[in-house]
Formats: sequence, structure tokens, C-alpha cells
Amino acid sequence: MTTPLVGSIEGRIAEELGVRERQVKAAVDLLDGGSTVPFIARYRKEATEMLDDAQLRTLEERLRYLRELEDRRTAILDSVREQGKLSAELEAQIRGAETKARLEDVYLPFKPKRRTKAQIAREAGLEPLAEGLLGDPSVDPLAAAAAFVDADKGVADPQAALDGARAILTERFSEDADLIGELRERMWVRGRLAAKVREGKEEAGAKFADYFDFAEPFKALPSHRVLAMLRGEKEEVLDLVLEPEEPTEGPSSYEGIVAHRFGIADRGRPGDKWLTDTARWAWRTRILVHLGIDVRLRLRTAAEDEAVNVFAANLRDLLLAAPAGTRATLGLDPGFRTGVKVAVVDATGKVVATDVIHPHVPANRWDEAVAKLARLAKEHAVELIAIGNGTASRETDKLAGELITKHPELKLTKVMVSEAGASVYSASAFASQELPDMDVSLRGAVSIARRLQDPLAELVKIDPKSIGVGQYQHDLSEVKLSRSLDAVVEDCVNGVGVDVNTASAPLLARVSGITSGLAENIVAHRDANGPFTSRTALKKVARLGPKAYEQCAGFLRIRGGSDPLDASSVHPEAYPVVRRMVKTAGNEVASLIGNTSVLRSLRPADFVDETFGLPTVTDILRELEKPGRDPRPAFKTATFKEGVEKISDVAAGMVLEGVVTNVAAFGAFVDIGVHQDGLVHVSAMSRTFVKDPRDVVKPGDIVKVKVLDIDIPRKRISLTLRLDDEAAAPAAEGGGGRDRQRGGRPPQQRGQQRQGRGGGSGGGAGGGSRQAPPPANSAMADALRRAGLTGPERGRS
Repeated sequence: MTTPLVGSIEGRIAEELGVRERQVKAAVDLLDGGSTVPFIARYRKEATEMLDDAQLRTLEERLRYLRELEDRRTAILDSVREQGKLSAELEAQIRGAETKARLEDVYLPFKPKRRTKAQIAREAGLEPLAEGLLGDPSVDPLAAAAAFVDADKGVADPQAALDGARAILTERFSEDADLIGELRERMWVRGRLAAKVREGKEEAGAKFADYFDFAEPFKALPSHRVLAMLRGEKEEVLDLVLEPEEPTEGPSSYEGIVAHRFGIADRGRPGDKWLTDTARWAWRTRILVHLGIDVRLRLRTAAEDEAVNVFAANLRDLLLAAPAGTRATLGLDPGFRTGVKVAVVDATGKVVATDVIHPHVPANRWDEAVAKLARLAKEHAVELIAIGNGTASRETDKLAGELITKHPELKLTKVMVSEAGASVYSASAFASQELPDMDVSLRGAVSIARRLQDPLAELVKIDPKSIGVGQYQHDLSEVKLSRSLDAVVEDCVNGVGVDVNTASAPLLARVSGITSGLAENIVAHRDANGPFTSRTALKKVARLGPKAYEQCAGFLRIRGGSDPLDASSVHPEAYPVVRRMVKTAGNEVASLIGNTSVLRSLRPADFVDETFGLPTVTDILRELEKPGRDPRPAFKTATFKEGVEKISDVAAGMVLEGVVTNVAAFGAFVDIGVHQDGLVHVSAMSRTFVKDPRDVVKPGDIVKVKVLDIDIPRKRISLTLRLDDEAAAPAAEGGGGRDRQRGGRPPQQRGQQRQGRGGGSGGGAGGGSRQAPPPANSAMADALRRAGLTGPERGRS
């Protein structure tokens, strides 16, 4: 591959990351050699000179993009060369293109295309006419065109000749790479996106009402608005128009810029008007259309990138939520008509009992349900009760509360657990393999219990897109979203570490260097031969070769094995370093581990050698102090307010405890125990400006919130983290009205949908939309009352 004039790929990435080129080259060599980002970040710090996982992920993405750019550059060079049109100047332009957009702009005139009007005109011999009129505006166009009339070539009269000449110049103007690049950036900086409701769609498209009469500059549009409007257009509710800027005329207009580029000016010469009209025609019929497509793609891409980043950040927080640990747990999957599904799992997550109870309507067998749960809890030494947060969750929470009250000797603790994606797991192939003889409806209760014990270990069994912490996911690029979420899961799993003797195949498959097939082989070997007693025993697993072992060994834990180091994150390749530390300290390995005073007396520099530098030695000492430590936070539970079980129980001014379920660009959703999440708008999170809601809260956080407003008919609850905020005055019956936006002002309210169980799409105006409240202003309470919040009710019957 030929190196582009803009410099090497490694050099470009180094400049973008603000690091040395040799660091990037080392990372690229490792990635090309089959190493994963977690492995490089943890165990190859000397090679990359301390590049962290975030830098490595960015490097990996840019490497992919720039290599795709180079492949496309090579293909374009080959194409133009085959056409015999590759001049030195054109080659320099192609090699100098730094983005895919610029590369395609340069290639456009040479890109094979269907037979155009301009090509037909050239075949008719009209190119000299076009060039002559452009080069000498003093020539009268009609007089000049008369010489090119030729019926045999399809040129019937002078006007037909001029039409052909205009087609040639229009194509030339619209394929000028520098001009297109200049106009594209001008349109991006000055233009805006406008939306109008289609006639007769006001009622059917009410969920898009914020965009019925709306316009906002391209650069100011946040991702959720772009995606909401694109969805409204897709559902044939909205018409979207890309407005380049306020109408202008003369040299400063777009048409004027096109004309100036080719030396066209109206100086009263015979050809000036025809040429000016041609420049205007090129802008309106070709260039504007082309730029419109580009800007749409840019808007969508930027919106997708932001939405993917939000989804990835929320997923990371959810996966790294505090685990309850190895404690016997009773999982309750609530329901009314179909009953409450019950599953008891022991400390290792093994299912030891299942049942179905019917405490709620229509059966109302409450006392029988309490008795059954008490018996199961006593029989299996249950410590925790995990309650799914879907339909009938508060009623089931009350049932668990009575169980705890009537049987204090059991010392039970109840916890509300998100059941997003549990139904997806229940019907999955892995669930069928893992729980083959269990009814699908009971598998959900098992998943709820296990995800309380260890959210990470259980949630990796579910497609990340079904976990329910994203925005507009069905409007996003499947490849881009999957790649990002898979990277998050990989980073989380390897950051925590995996017990190889208890981990499921889906969890093992997320470990560095382990494929799905290899994970199945590890489980099969474990089942056939018993628990692994050492990391070296992993080498006996079928198809687990030296490279896979190198990549995975440090992230796999073996507790109680033959070597105490196997329970730590110290990589086997670094065991000789630890042996030297043991020799220096005069201890055994087992007595050195956890011995803070001895470990801190050792000088890291004394153990540096040609293979292991100071960063790795420092990491080893830190790990030996707290071997196998879990980086996740301590386990805590939220307490929902008694008597507040449905949205009608909520009143403005209440201060409630809740759990953050999702964080979007405009605020955070909080479960306060009424089946309907409320929303804390970003403007109600702090007294100071908040750029990113995730700087304040993350999914899984337990927070105290104050209720600002409730709109029962539309199922909207407005909350604030500022407990001294004043609640809104009672709204008129039927809920507040909705502000409509006109002109260039942003709407006060933006639609967002939070996923419910099973992984429905997030989205501003999708089914069951959830609305964000307006930004802070002097009429905050009144605006919140008018706008409100909404979202899908969770759970199933």
C-alpha cells in the first residue's frame, strides 16, 4: 500500500491522540498480532508506554477508519489510472485527501456513472461550445450555438445546443472538489434543519408535536432531536427540509460563490446572463441536492455516534454495578394473571427450587404465597429477595415486605432489580441449553436472582442491545452499535476478571483471547475433568493454544488452586518477578500476598529487568496487596416509600428514594417504584451548569429526588435532584398543554423513549415516547407542568 502524502497512519493517529508515534506503532503491531485491547492495556504497558484502554479503543477505531480510507484511495487510484486520466496533479489530490468525504469529492468527476445529459452532449460535440462560452462571455450564446446545430447528432436547434452546453458546465461545476468542500462547510455552519407536519397527520403523529413547526441550526442540533425528526420523517408524519441559510443574493450567495469560482460575473456582456443562470442552475439542481445528502449523512452520523456513546457509557455503568455476591437469593418475577414466578438460586447461582405463586388479583392467595416463600427461604438459607421491576412489582414488593415482617428470624433483605432483557434471555438458545428442563416463564425469575448476585456475569448472557439503557437504538447503525457495545462488555469483563471454574460459556467468551467455541471447550473440559487447579491446566483445553493462553490467562482466576498467584491478576509470564520478590522478602508466596507492610518495603526498581519495566512491577505489587480485588462498588439497596406504589400515589413535593435506570443526553430516568420512571432533566440536576448528565449520576445510582410535577393521563413524572426546588402548582385536569416551536428556536421538550423489558427501541417519538422537560428558566415549574414526562410502563401481565 502506498503511503499518502499526509503522512503515515501511525503518525496521524499519534497527532490526534497527542502521543508519540512509536507508542501508536507498538500498539498497532500488537493489535495486528492478535492482541486485544484489554490485554495490551493491562500487560503491555512498557511496549505502548502506558497507553490506557480508552486511548487504545480510540486508536483501534481510527486505525480501522484510516485503513479503510487507504484501501479506498488505492482503489480510486487504480480506477483513474485505468481510465488513462491520472495526472500528477490529480494523483497528488487523491493522495492528499484526509477524509473519505474529500476523497469521494476528488473522485466524483472520474467515477463511472450512468450515461448523463452531459455525456450525451459531449458525444454530440457540444463541449467546445460550453468551453467557449465560459472562456469568452463577450460571445452571444445563441449566435455561437447556431454553429453546433446538427439534427443527425440530436441537436435540433440553437436552444438544444445551449441546453447541452449547460448540462456540461453544470456537471463540471458540481464536480469541482474544492468548491464542493467549501460549500459543504458553509452549509454546515450556516444552515438549519426545518420540520413541518404533513397535512392531516397532526392527530396520528401527536408524539412528534414538538417538531410540527420547528427549525434549528445544524451545529446546534443534539443527537436525540436529529434521530427523533428522522424517525418522524420515516413514519410519514414530518417533512424535513435542509435550509442552507437565510436567503441571500449576489456574490455572497451560494450561486454567487459558484459563479465566482469559475470567473462568472454579470458585467453586461452578451454571455453573462446565460452563464449566471447556468451557475444558479448548477447550484439548485445538482450541488444543493448533493450537499443535502452529505449534510443528512453528517447529521445522522454525528447523532448516531452520540447515541452509541451514551448507550455504551450506560451499559458500562450497568455491567459494573455492585454485586450482592455469593449469597443464596430468591428471585421473584412479578405478574398478576399469570402469577409470580419464583426461583431460588444458591450462592453459586445454581437453581435449587422453582415455584409459581398467585398472591395478587384475580387469585388473591396472599397468605398461601407468604407461607410458600417462607418455606423456600428457610429450606435454602436464602439471604436476599430479588424482585423484578415490571408489572405487579410494587404489589410483590409489599408481599416480600410482609414475609420479612412475619419472619424476622430469616433475616431477609429485599431488593428491586431491573428485569430489562430478562424475557430475551428466557427465550434464548443459551437459556434452553443452561436450563433445558425449565419452563420459559421461570427462567426469567432465575435471571433476576442471578443478576442481583452478579450483574456482569448474568447480563453478558443477553445481547447488549436488549438490556435497555440506550436511545433510539433501532435507528442506529447495527454494525457501529454492536462494535461499540461488544467493546464495552469486553472491557468490563476483563477489568473485573473471571472465575474460570464457575463462569458460564457466554462470560468466558468475553475474556481476552477466548472465542465462543473455545469457551464451550473450557466448560466441557471442566465438566469432564473437574475444576481447574492451575492456570497451566488451561493449556490442556482443546484448541487453547499459546496465543490464546497468553491473552486470557491473566484475566482468569482460579481460587483455592495449587498456586495462590492464579487467583490474582498477575500474569503467569510475570510469576518469575514475584518469585524474586519472595526471595528478597524471605517469605513464601502465600505469606507475601496481602502483606502490606512487607510489600511496601520492596523497591519496585529493584525488580525491573529487560522484560518487565517499572509500570508492570508497580502493578504487580499493587495487585499482591489486594489480590483479585473487585473494582466494582459496594452493594447497596434503595428503599421505596411505603404507600407510593402507582403513579396516582405520587404527589408534587414528595421526596423519594429511587434508582437511576438510564441516562440520556438530556437527563436521567429514575425508578421511584411506581412502574413509571420519572425524569430528572439535566437542568434540574445541579445548581451549576451540567454539560453531561453522567457527570452527576450513572445507571444503578441510588438517589433522593423531589417530585416537581405529575401528569397522570400521559404518565409523566418530573423530578429534580435539587431538593429545595419548588414543585409545580396542580395542573388542569387532563394534563398540561404542549409548547409548539416556530422559527429557529429549539423545542422546549424532546422525545426520548427508554427501553422496557425485552429491549424495545429507545426513541423520541417511538411507541410509548418519553419526553424530556424544558431547560431551566424563570418559569421552570410552569414549563415543566406544560411539558411533563412520559414513558412505557414496564413489565408484563
